[in-house]
Amino acid sequence: MFLVALTGGIASGKSTVSRIFRENGVPIIDADAIARKVVEPGRPAWHKIKATFGEAVFDADSGELNREALGRLIFDDVEKRRLLNEITHPEIHRIIYKEVIKSFFLGHNFVVLDLPLLFETRVMLHYIHKIITVTCEEDIQVTRLMDRSHYTEAEAKKRIKSQMPLEQKCEQSHFVIENSGTLRDTEEQTLQILSILQDSNQHWKIRGIIFATAALLVSSIAWILNYKYRWFSSN
Repeated sequence: MFLVALTGGIASGKSTVSRIFRENGVPIIDADAIARKVVEPGRPAWHKIKATFGEAVFDADSGELNREALGRLIFDDVEKRRLLNEITHPEIHRIIYKEVIKSFFLGHNFVVLDLPLLFETRVMLHYIHKIITVTCEEDIQVTRLMDRSHYTEAEAKKRIKSQMPLEQKCEQSHFVIENSGTLRDTEEQTLQILSILQDSNQHWKIRGIIFATAALLVSSIAWILNYKYRWFSSN
């Protein structure tokens, strides 16, 4: 099994592409969904965030993390953003690794990791076989953000500028999906990439390496046990 990263910019349309993959039977591991899960009330990251940032970033009634309030708090503060990442990222990566192993044993040829900050954090890059970046024109990003999150135009542009430019992400990717057009255009591009991934034999190479390593390990353990048994028997 090999890993495919799906990334892009804020409001570029990753969720649409992810949905198309999922509807065609591809397992998706969504880092954003996991990030929301690890800060649910009572979880370790939830307690650490409360101890670090205080009650102001939590809903007084439900106890749930107010992601918008926390976002405003850390957006222009590099140190606070670093502290939050130190709390949440280990938990997020642990669940991602667990889901990848689960997909391997379920027999999937590849799995798509939806990683919005793949290039910004660079943590997962050396595990990835192929990278797909979803891009679109900036004015479309701005409009989507204003409609979706009720940002002003200035706020939307500030959010976009806070991320690595899409052009740079595209340059470092194996596939680029242009999502400025119609849904049909996006579907066609996504399905073309899916066909290429399905035709790849990379998963056989990786499985071969894993099984060969496992066989070597088992053989080594058996040889050591046999050697110890013969040594004790002769003494």
